[in-house]
Amino acid sequence: MGNFAKWIGGGLGFVMGGPIGALLGFLVGSMVDSTSVRTEVYRGPAGNTAPGDFGMSLLVLIAAIMKVDGKVVKAELDYVKQFFLSQFGESTAREALVMLKDLLKQDIPVRDVCIQISTNMDYSSRLQLLHLLFNISIADGVVHPSESELIERISGYLRINSSDFVSIRNMFIPETDSSYKILEIDPSVPDDDVKKAYRKMAMKYHPDKVGHLGDEFRKTAEEKFKKVNEAYEKIKRERNIN
Repeated sequence: MGNFAKWIGGGLGFVMGGPIGALLGFLVGSMVDSTSVRTEVYRGPAGNTAPGDFGMSLLVLIAAIMKVDGKVVKAELDYVKQFFLSQFGESTAREALVMLKDLLKQDIPVRDVCIQISTNMDYSSRLQLLHLLFNISIADGVVHPSESELIERISGYLRINSSDFVSIRNMFIPETDSSYKILEIDPSVPDDDVKKAYRKMAMKYHPDKVGHLGDEFRKTAEEKFKKVNEAYEKIKRERNIN
Protein backbone atom coordinates (compact mmCIF):
# COMPACT_ATOMS: atom_id res chain seq x y z
CA MET A 1 0.00 0.00 0.00
CA GLY A 2 2.83 2.33 -0.80
CA ASN A 3 0.66 4.94 -2.47
CA PHE A 4 -1.19 5.54 0.78
CA ALA A 5 1.69 7.80 1.79
CA LYS A 6 0.97 9.96 -1.25
CA TRP A 7 -2.70 10.37 -0.35
CA ILE A 8 -2.02 11.47 3.21
CA GLY A 9 1.31 13.04 2.43
CA GLY A 10 0.61 15.99 4.72
CA GLY A 11 0.88 13.70 7.73
CA LEU A 12 -1.50 12.31 10.32
CA GLY A 13 -2.16 14.07 13.58
CA PHE A 14 -5.37 14.19 15.61
CA VAL A 15 -7.09 11.33 13.76
CA MET A 16 -4.63 8.82 15.19
CA GLY A 17 -6.44 9.07 18.54
CA GLY A 18 -9.98 9.49 19.82
CA PRO A 19 -13.09 8.03 18.17
CA ILE A 20 -11.72 8.48 14.64
CA GLY A 21 -8.58 6.53 15.46
CA ALA A 22 -10.70 3.78 17.03
CA LEU A 23 -12.86 3.54 13.90
CA LEU A 24 -9.91 3.42 11.52
CA GLY A 25 -8.25 0.86 13.75
CA PHE A 26 -5.97 -1.74 12.22
CA LEU A 27 -6.40 -0.34 8.70
CA VAL A 28 -4.50 2.82 9.55
CA GLY A 29 -1.94 0.83 11.51
CA SER A 30 -1.27 -1.62 8.71
CA MET A 31 -0.99 1.13 6.12
CA VAL A 32 1.25 3.29 8.27
CA ASP A 33 3.50 0.32 9.00
CA SER A 34 4.09 -0.20 5.29
CA THR A 35 4.73 3.45 4.37
CA SER A 36 6.84 6.38 5.39
CA VAL A 37 3.82 8.40 6.54
CA ARG A 38 4.52 10.81 9.39
CA THR A 39 2.41 9.83 12.39
CA GLU A 40 3.46 12.53 14.84
CA VAL A 41 0.89 15.10 15.88
CA TYR A 42 0.68 17.58 13.03
CA ARG A 43 1.19 21.22 13.86
CA GLY A 44 0.46 23.11 10.68
CA PRO A 45 1.00 26.81 10.08
CA ALA A 46 -1.41 28.93 12.13
CA GLY A 47 -3.27 25.83 13.25
CA ASN A 48 -4.15 24.68 9.74
CA THR A 49 -5.39 21.13 9.22
CA ALA A 50 -3.16 18.42 7.77
CA PRO A 51 -4.32 16.88 4.46
CA GLY A 52 -4.20 13.41 6.02
CA ASP A 53 -6.41 14.43 8.94
CA PHE A 54 -8.88 16.03 6.54
CA GLY A 55 -8.98 12.98 4.28
CA MET A 56 -9.53 10.55 7.15
CA SER A 57 -12.23 12.74 8.71
CA LEU A 58 -13.94 12.98 5.33
CA LEU A 59 -13.98 9.20 4.91
CA VAL A 60 -15.53 8.66 8.33
CA LEU A 61 -18.26 11.24 7.74
CA ILE A 62 -18.92 9.94 4.22
CA ALA A 63 -19.54 6.50 5.73
CA ALA A 64 -21.96 7.99 8.26
CA ILE A 65 -23.94 9.76 5.50
CA MET A 66 -24.05 6.67 3.29
CA LYS A 67 -25.32 4.49 6.13
CA VAL A 68 -28.01 6.77 7.54
CA ASP A 69 -30.83 5.89 5.13
CA GLY A 70 -30.31 2.17 5.75
CA LYS A 71 -28.78 1.36 2.39
CA VAL A 72 -25.59 2.04 0.51
CA VAL A 73 -26.44 3.34 -2.96
CA LYS A 74 -24.13 2.33 -5.81
CA ALA A 75 -24.22 5.87 -7.20
CA GLU A 76 -22.78 7.17 -3.94
CA LEU A 77 -19.99 4.57 -3.96
CA ASP A 78 -19.28 5.38 -7.60
CA TYR A 79 -19.09 9.11 -6.79
CA VAL A 80 -16.66 8.50 -3.94
CA LYS A 81 -14.58 6.26 -6.18
CA GLN A 82 -14.50 8.82 -8.97
CA PHE A 83 -13.71 11.63 -6.54
CA PHE A 84 -10.66 9.91 -5.13
CA LEU A 85 -9.69 8.55 -8.55
CA SER A 86 -9.68 11.99 -10.13
CA GLN A 87 -7.93 13.62 -7.19
CA PHE A 88 -5.38 11.02 -6.12
CA GLY A 89 -5.03 8.31 -8.77
CA GLU A 90 -6.10 4.69 -9.06
CA SER A 91 -3.98 3.07 -6.35
CA THR A 92 -4.78 5.66 -3.74
CA ALA A 93 -8.51 5.64 -4.60
CA ARG A 94 -8.51 1.86 -4.20
CA GLU A 95 -6.98 2.15 -0.73
CA ALA A 96 -9.51 4.83 0.28
CA LEU A 97 -12.38 2.58 -0.82
CA VAL A 98 -10.97 -0.32 1.20
CA MET A 99 -11.11 1.89 4.28
CA LEU A 100 -14.58 3.19 3.41
CA LYS A 101 -16.01 -0.30 3.00
CA ASP A 102 -14.64 -1.23 6.42
CA LEU A 103 -16.13 1.92 7.96
CA LEU A 104 -19.53 1.10 6.46
CA LYS A 105 -19.59 -2.07 8.58
CA GLN A 106 -19.07 -0.16 11.82
CA ASP A 107 -21.27 1.88 14.12
CA ILE A 108 -20.08 5.48 13.84
CA PRO A 109 -20.49 7.74 16.90
CA VAL A 110 -21.19 10.81 14.77
CA ARG A 111 -21.38 13.33 17.60
CA ASP A 112 -18.11 12.20 19.17
CA VAL A 113 -16.37 12.12 15.80
CA CYS A 114 -17.56 15.65 14.99
CA ILE A 115 -16.48 16.98 18.37
CA GLN A 116 -12.99 15.58 17.72
CA ILE A 117 -12.96 17.24 14.30
CA SER A 118 -14.29 20.60 15.48
CA THR A 119 -11.74 20.71 18.30
CA ASN A 120 -8.80 20.11 15.97
CA MET A 121 -9.75 21.31 12.48
CA ASP A 122 -9.72 24.92 11.23
CA TYR A 123 -13.05 26.47 10.24
CA SER A 124 -12.42 26.75 6.48
CA SER A 125 -11.63 23.04 6.33
CA ARG A 126 -14.82 22.24 8.23
CA LEU A 127 -16.80 24.24 5.67
CA GLN A 128 -15.16 22.20 2.94
CA LEU A 129 -16.10 18.96 4.73
CA LEU A 130 -19.73 20.09 4.77
CA HIS A 131 -19.65 20.95 1.07
CA LEU A 132 -18.25 17.53 0.18
CA LEU A 133 -20.84 15.73 2.31
CA PHE A 134 -23.64 17.41 0.36
CA ASN A 135 -21.83 16.38 -2.83
CA ILE A 136 -21.89 12.77 -1.70
CA SER A 137 -25.49 12.80 -0.54
CA ILE A 138 -26.78 14.18 -3.85
CA ALA A 139 -24.74 11.75 -5.94
CA ASP A 140 -27.81 9.57 -6.61
CA GLY A 141 -29.79 12.60 -7.79
CA VAL A 142 -31.69 13.35 -4.60
CA VAL A 143 -30.82 14.20 -1.00
CA HIS A 144 -32.71 11.71 1.19
CA PRO A 145 -34.45 13.43 4.15
CA SER A 146 -32.47 11.32 6.62
CA GLU A 147 -29.23 12.35 4.94
CA SER A 148 -30.20 16.02 5.00
CA GLU A 149 -31.10 15.79 8.68
CA LEU A 150 -27.82 14.08 9.53
CA ILE A 151 -25.77 16.63 7.59
CA GLU A 152 -27.53 19.41 9.51
CA ARG A 153 -26.70 17.69 12.80
CA ILE A 154 -23.11 17.20 11.67
CA SER A 155 -22.93 20.90 10.82
CA GLY A 156 -24.05 21.77 14.34
CA TYR A 157 -21.60 19.33 15.94
CA LEU A 158 -18.83 20.86 13.81
CA ARG A 159 -19.79 24.29 15.18
CA ILE A 160 -20.51 25.68 11.74
CA ASN A 161 -22.44 28.94 11.76
CA SER A 162 -26.10 28.40 10.82
CA SER A 163 -25.94 30.98 8.02
CA ASP A 164 -22.93 29.20 6.53
CA PHE A 165 -24.84 25.90 6.66
CA VAL A 166 -27.81 27.46 4.86
CA SER A 167 -25.45 29.00 2.31
CA ILE A 168 -23.82 25.69 1.43
CA ARG A 169 -27.10 23.76 1.52
CA ASN A 170 -28.58 26.15 -1.05
CA MET A 171 -25.74 25.33 -3.41
CA PHE A 172 -27.23 21.83 -3.61
CA ILE A 173 -30.87 22.17 -2.50
CA PRO A 174 -32.14 25.51 -3.85
CA GLU A 175 -34.82 27.23 -1.80
CA THR A 176 -36.75 30.44 -2.39
CA ASP A 177 -34.25 33.28 -2.93
CA SER A 178 -31.40 30.76 -2.89
CA SER A 179 -28.94 33.20 -4.46
CA TYR A 180 -29.46 35.57 -1.54
CA LYS A 181 -29.12 32.72 0.93
CA ILE A 182 -25.84 31.66 -0.65
CA LEU A 183 -24.59 35.22 -0.11
CA GLU A 184 -26.12 35.20 3.39
CA ILE A 185 -28.25 38.32 2.89
CA ASP A 186 -31.94 39.23 2.80
CA PRO A 187 -33.55 40.06 -0.60
CA SER A 188 -34.53 43.47 0.79
CA VAL A 189 -30.97 44.74 1.24
CA PRO A 190 -29.76 47.64 -0.97
CA ASP A 191 -27.40 47.08 -3.89
CA ASP A 192 -24.35 48.25 -1.96
CA ASP A 193 -24.96 45.55 0.65
CA VAL A 194 -25.20 42.95 -2.09
CA LYS A 195 -21.75 43.96 -3.31
CA LYS A 196 -20.36 43.88 0.23
CA ALA A 197 -21.88 40.46 0.84
CA TYR A 198 -20.34 39.11 -2.35
CA ARG A 199 -16.88 40.34 -1.39
CA LYS A 200 -17.27 38.83 2.08
CA MET A 201 -18.43 35.44 0.79
CA ALA A 202 -15.85 35.37 -2.00
CA MET A 203 -13.19 35.81 0.64
CA LYS A 204 -14.72 33.19 2.97
CA TYR A 205 -15.05 30.55 0.24
CA HIS A 206 -11.93 31.37 -1.75
CA PRO A 207 -10.00 28.19 -2.61
CA ASP A 208 -6.87 29.64 -1.05
CA LYS A 209 -8.59 29.29 2.33
CA VAL A 210 -8.00 25.54 2.10
CA GLY A 211 -4.74 25.73 0.18
CA HIS A 212 -3.01 24.05 3.16
CA LEU A 213 -4.94 20.87 2.34
CA GLY A 214 -3.04 20.53 -0.92
CA ASP A 215 -3.91 21.07 -4.57
CA GLU A 216 -6.30 18.12 -4.64
CA PHE A 217 -8.68 19.40 -1.99
CA ARG A 218 -8.19 22.98 -3.13
CA LYS A 219 -9.70 22.00 -6.46
CA THR A 220 -12.88 20.79 -4.78
CA ALA A 221 -13.15 24.15 -3.00
CA GLU A 222 -13.37 25.89 -6.36
CA GLU A 223 -16.94 24.57 -6.64
CA LYS A 224 -18.07 26.66 -3.65
CA PHE A 225 -16.34 29.72 -5.04
CA LYS A 226 -18.06 29.19 -8.40
CA LYS A 227 -21.49 28.95 -6.73
CA VAL A 228 -20.91 32.28 -4.96
CA ASN A 229 -20.03 33.93 -8.26
CA GLU A 230 -23.08 32.42 -9.96
CA ALA A 231 -25.36 33.65 -7.16
CA TYR A 232 -23.92 37.15 -7.40
CA GLU A 233 -24.25 37.25 -11.18
CA LYS A 234 -27.89 36.16 -10.95
CA ILE A 235 -28.73 38.90 -8.43
CA LYS A 236 -26.89 41.47 -10.55
CA ARG A 237 -28.99 40.54 -13.58
CA GLU A 238 -32.21 40.69 -11.59
CA ARG A 239 -31.33 44.12 -10.16
CA ASN A 240 -29.52 45.49 -13.21
CA ILE A 241 -26.42 46.09 -11.09
CA ASN A 242 -23.36 47.09 -13.08
